[in-house]
Amino acid sequence: MPTLEQASLSEIIDALAGGRITATTLTELYLARIEAYDRNGPALNSVRTLNPDARTIAGGCDGIKPSVGRPLAGVPILLKDNIATGDRQPTTAGSLALEGARARDDATIVKLLRDAGAVILGKANLTEFANMLAVDMPSGYSSLGGQVKNPYAPFLTGEHGIPVLQPGGSSSGSAVAVAAGLCAASIGTETSGSLLFPASMNGLVTVKPTVGLISRAGILPLAHSQDTAGPMTRTVRDAALLLNVLAARDPLDPATQKQRRPADYTAGLAADAVKGARIGVPSDPNDPLNDCFYGKLLPDRVKVMTEAIEVLEDLGAIIVRANMPTSGWIGGPGTTMAVLNRNPLSEHKGTIARPPVVFLYELKHDLNLYLEDWATETEIKTIADIVAFNEANAGKALRFGQDHFLAADMTRGDLSEREYKSARAMDLLSAKTRGMDAYMNQHKLDAVLFPGATGAAIAAKAGYPSVMVCGGFISGTFDGKDTPDYPLGVAFAGKAWSEHKLLRLAHAFEQATRARKPPP
Repeated sequence: MPTLEQASLSEIIDALAGGRITATTLTELYLARIEAYDRNGPALNSVRTLNPDARTIAGGCDGIKPSVGRPLAGVPILLKDNIATGDRQPTTAGSLALEGARARDDATIVKLLRDAGAVILGKANLTEFANMLAVDMPSGYSSLGGQVKNPYAPFLTGEHGIPVLQPGGSSSGSAVAVAAGLCAASIGTETSGSLLFPASMNGLVTVKPTVGLISRAGILPLAHSQDTAGPMTRTVRDAALLLNVLAARDPLDPATQKQRRPADYTAGLAADAVKGARIGVPSDPNDPLNDCFYGKLLPDRVKVMTEAIEVLEDLGAIIVRANMPTSGWIGGPGTTMAVLNRNPLSEHKGTIARPPVVFLYELKHDLNLYLEDWATETEIKTIADIVAFNEANAGKALRFGQDHFLAADMTRGDLSEREYKSARAMDLLSAKTRGMDAYMNQHKLDAVLFPGATGAAIAAKAGYPSVMVCGGFISGTFDGKDTPDYPLGVAFAGKAWSEHKLLRLAHAFEQATRARKPPP
């Protein structure tokens, strides 16, 4: 097995199955790395809390080798701290208001992981409330967990102690921990970009699934129309292995009843999987005003994407260059809401932010339901309670304000408003019908290729899947400071339930490029 920080999930499973390492030894090695690199040294701060029962669980797995029935036996996994566990670990979404809050039961995906034999190592830090508390909150920051650092530049900080090189969010800790070799794999969540952005920034693989492929029951929500969980791993095969465990119908989440999945997501992961695939590159230099995904890329980003496209062509892909329809990416009428930015540390303070209407309206409705149905050992039962707590503890809780929560709390909370229903319909008409569907149907595409997380919103609004894989390395200057090289991912997006196809494309690309390099 390679060194622990570079070992893939597949290699770790093979070592456990072959008796070359035990679950206890593996867990202790990861705990030692967390102490050395997350708590000390570069102090990445990716892990919010460790599971006090992790060692006991690992000890119980020492006599059990990974198998078809328990494919993750003894494998240490971190969970984003918005995924409920019914054990002694809190579930807080990074909020000081929910410090110490627990859950009445495991989220459905946690039950699936435990049934597969996984050792739940702990909870990972995140951007507070999945980046829906405040305008311009730095990725990876929460009032309870503090600031997560990018492992490719952990000592590079700017004004107010904010990292110059962002870790990406909101699944910041989930990504950083995997990149830094602090766990075998992790689980994050996304509403729009929260898996893809940190995966890109940390050189990882992730699957942002079709909404309904993975149960959301027991996950502290942002907006049910787009919320999903997904794996964060070092290789495409590892993501496929985890998807095999996570993708299951669940009576607690009606969206999963329409689920379509193969028996095995690792089947067909081969070097020739790209041959003959039609891959759309939404970029047409002859129509620069509509070239929104590639047209404004900086030169080093252009280089990574140009080389990625050349690799795909060499593998036999048919590259179709054409812009996404303007009516698809520009957004429908009435889909955003004006919110005054009062964030005291934002360079845009005093301007009007325009978050999605669907997010703000569903946030109050969905969060109130979670707090009522799932949260225990807390007096916080509504979003209004959180707003009031934050105001009473502003010195600690409101470093960046709570403008989004204030706007969300002004809604009725029952999703009865006409503007909400219209906004959701317009999101689907724009991103799905006039966007991804029209583009892929017109050009008969198998997938669409996006730089980094630039295509996150259009795929997420449609409820469609994306698979991210490391494409290469770039650098930049932020706040007058030059960064070292850091990763840029390439994302393959497609229609509903096309995860298996996207994984096959991403795997072939990954094996041809071997672009990922672990942090220094």
